[in-house]
Amino acid sequence: MPNEKRYDILIVGAGPAGYTAGLYAARAGRSVLMIDKGIGGGQLASTFRIENYPGVSGEIPGFDLAERMKTQALQFGAVFSQEEVVGLVPDNDLFVVQTTTDTYTARAVILATGASPRKLEVDGEARLTGRGVSYCATCDGAFFRGKNVAVVGGGNSAVEEALFLAQFANEVTIVHRRSELRADKVIQEEAINNPNIKLLYNYVVASIAGEDKVTGLNLASTAGGPDKFLPCDGVFVYVGNIPNSQLVRGLVELDEQGFVLVDDELQTSLPGLYAAGDVRHKFLRQVVTACSDGATAATAAAMYLSKKGA
Repeated sequence: MPNEKRYDILIVGAGPAGYTAGLYAARAGRSVLMIDKGIGGGQLASTFRIENYPGVSGEIPGFDLAERMKTQALQFGAVFSQEEVVGLVPDNDLFVVQTTTDTYTARAVILATGASPRKLEVDGEARLTGRGVSYCATCDGAFFRGKNVAVVGGGNSAVEEALFLAQFANEVTIVHRRSELRADKVIQEEAINNPNIKLLYNYVVASIAGEDKVTGLNLASTAGGPDKFLPCDGVFVYVGNIPNSQLVRGLVELDEQGFVLVDDELQTSLPGLYAAGDVRHKFLRQVVTACSDGATAATAAAMYLSKKGA
């Protein structure tokens, strides 16, 4: 048994990519520590439903799927610890990982820190966050039972969460900057056919109105139309994500948006350090691609250690 503070592979982040990396690394016979500042699951844990994960027929709550992934990784010997990682420093053939409570060393590290919701950066947003402005319908939707809410965005996350909110709210208005949604057709049709959901195309949020709580949205047209005021009691924002790559800025190569650049084996510009999931530069960010990344990164990291005789 290795020293409790030293592991072959340390995984920072415990969402789908991190859990899958833990599973594959442990099955490869490596000592594995998965660290996350939360209870784990990443954005998957706060997702209302998943219906496009291969092999899982019908719908499954995101939290339940995340818990299954965690349990499987633990069953194969991976260890989970709830701590916040605040430092990552290469030290010869090792990495020193500093958390708010402890220090660990690892022969290889997989960064699976995911991404955080992008904010609108408009007047009223910061002041009213937690007072009607939210980035998690699953977390806060029940507070708006019988009320009118807006969802800003047009991708899968926005439309899925609008469908979730429609179970509680009196009316849900999807505000999208383009003339059509970007979400998968199957959930677009579900939203269009939902009597509690309205679609407002070609508008962006100029500001969020309200003093102590949200009272509405000031909207600006993207198609030359008139400005609008949309009365509502809450607004849920789904306009993309920002990579949680602060830990490795200045340490590895990033793209212009801050996503980590990797090679085909998901190794960063620093040997022994890998990136998987939403934190890396990639075309598609879905649960299934995060899991694929985790498997690839863990397998590559295990082979990297084998080649070094570790």
